[in-house]
Amino acid sequence: MTGLVVAPVLFRNYERMVAGDIAGRLFAAVSLNGMLCGALLLAFAVVRARQRVWRDWRAGMLVVMLVVTVIGEFGLATRMRELKELMILPSVTPAVLTEFGRLHGFASLLFLVNSALGLVLVIFAIRPRAQAGS
Repeated sequence: MTGLVVAPVLFRNYERMVAGDIAGRLFAAVSLNGMLCGALLLAFAVVRARQRVWRDWRAGMLVVMLVVTVIGEFGLATRMRELKELMILPSVTPAVLTEFGRLHGFASLLFLVNSALGLVLVIFAIRPRAQAGS
């Protein structure tokens, strides 16, 4: 929701640096929340199914989503925040702008991949419980 709805609204209605700062903070909050929820889901699945959990494609997909989120937040976003600090200086170099643009593009791709994986989980991973007495 943050990347697909909130960020475009922010950039349409606020100055670019302000919108980017707000969007960055929202993405960080969503990423941390996602890591917490994903880790809890995985932990509960391991407790419930023990070693069998690793034979379930849903657990594997959840691990991939967690790894993508960790890379995005602690790898890409950390470096992007450093570059944004440099971008407010009057002596910003084109190399800084280029690196920020490249990282932003890669972060956007990771966000879309994670969104697609989450959608696959929601659509295909929900199993109806067996009816009692059937």
